[in-house]
Amino acid sequence: MNCLAKKTVVYTLVAIMQSSVFAVVAEAAPDYNSSQQIVQLDRRDHHNHRRYHDDERRRVHDERMRREHERHEREMRRRHYENEREWHERRERERDRHDRELRDIAAILIGIVIGSASD
Repeated sequence: MNCLAKKTVVYTLVAIMQSSVFAVVAEAAPDYNSSQQIVQLDRRDHHNHRRYHDDERRRVHDERMRREHERHEREMRRRHYENEREWHERRERERDRHDRELRDIAAILIGIVIGSASD
């Protein structure tokens, strides 16, 4: 085969490949002249839906805080069978555990604030 024939075959194959790629892209592109309808959600519905979820997360947060504080109060009381040293050790462990739990609960509230701000 001479050089001209090789170039012709290569350019023809390239043209066929490009036309097939463009055909796929054209098929995937939205057709604005068709009878297909585009539905847009109302912004207020989206906002109310988001507000409902934020309120629900706040309720869960408040409930977790209330339960944690009640549990912490119970754990901080001295038990009748504990001596002074055991009581102080248990209180120290409870304070550490309580602080970790409050940080976890606060992370939920921070997530709510960030989520609301991104809206």
